[in-house]
Amino acid sequence: MKLGIIREGKTPPDKRVPFTPEQCNLIEARYPQVDVLVQKSEVRAFTDEEYEIEGLSLVYNLQEADVIFGVKEVELADLIPNKTFFFFSHTIKKQPYNRELLRRVLELNIKLVDYECLTEAKGGRILGFGRFAGIVGAYNAFLTYGKRSGRFELKAAHQCKDQKEMESELSKVSLPPSFKIAISGFGRVAGGAREILEKLDLNEVDPDTFLSGEINEPTFTQLSVVDYFKKPSGESFERKEAFDHADRFESDFFKFAKVTDIFIPCHYWDDKGPGFITAEELAHPDFNIQVVADISCDIDDPIASTIRPSTIESPIYDVDKKSRKEVDGPSDDTVSVMAVDNLPCELPREASADFGEALLDKVLPQLFGSDNDRVIDRATIAEGGKLKPDFEYLQDYVDGEE
Repeated sequence: MKLGIIREGKTPPDKRVPFTPEQCNLIEARYPQVDVLVQKSEVRAFTDEEYEIEGLSLVYNLQEADVIFGVKEVELADLIPNKTFFFFSHTIKKQPYNRELLRRVLELNIKLVDYECLTEAKGGRILGFGRFAGIVGAYNAFLTYGKRSGRFELKAAHQCKDQKEMESELSKVSLPPSFKIAISGFGRVAGGAREILEKLDLNEVDPDTFLSGEINEPTFTQLSVVDYFKKPSGESFERKEAFDHADRFESDFFKFAKVTDIFIPCHYWDDKGPGFITAEELAHPDFNIQVVADISCDIDDPIASTIRPSTIESPIYDVDKKSRKEVDGPSDDTVSVMAVDNLPCELPREASADFGEALLDKVLPQLFGSDNDRVIDRATIAEGGKLKPDFEYLQDYVDGEE
């Protein structure tokens, strides 16, 4: 079998890879029946030379490959008939901009395995770049506050040689004594954000203490749905109900917005559920948040100040709290927003290594083995020119009827 690593074709370029050079070498060592082919690329965080040093075959195209791994959506021109492709297709929510991609996959008899759908037997996702989104997003929160306050200045993460250099920049961070930071969520993204907060050696308190306690040192708290959601009736609830029936709840976050200086949203937002910060709350005199480092980057609805995505090159914009219009420069009347929607690309080498390790441990044994747990089968959107049973709901989307 020949396993291909495709050249990423998206614009702007994505420097991440599904497997590092060392991991490709390890694939060939673990599976002697597999040859790895690496399509030449000038945009990867790992150079062609780094793959060649590992003794891997560099090729101009992947016509000879049987299974092809990428990261982002594959360009239509790069799809090859009758192959198996692994990548993030961004089609399972019927994203209009990728309708033609799924159509072409079906027309070309491609087997499409979507990373987003690769799950453990118990349902937890296997793959994702969430940890590094959290790491870079939390770092950018302090970069943003430094620029807003003028207290310090951090080097942009993508300008650092690696994660180690980025983390060394944190020694410059200087916060007022009673400064408060809130993060929301408990998944991989929040776990990554915590890594940065812990590097800063911040004081951590529970949400109740965060709201009411006497705090004289920079402090953070981590919020779950039971902290920021409530039922209109006022009755109690369990976390599972909030995830399963988000439409039954309303936001109870404003009490935190009154006392928080930096908010780092790391939660999953269900569009059937309530938002976090409404336009009215944003304009309220008691709204205290100076920086929203919106890692989740859901535009407009959940957080009123997140009016657009930002970019790695220009990550920060300021929003007038009353008009919700973008303005030049921070002031007491604005909130500074960091809403980069491809944060892991700022640390592409480390993010790629982390992603590839999960592929090596959790996916390749199924691909080159028996897949008894249906790990790959459950994540296969299309095969043999048809949608798989679990994804037949996408047929109207493919047909352009919705």
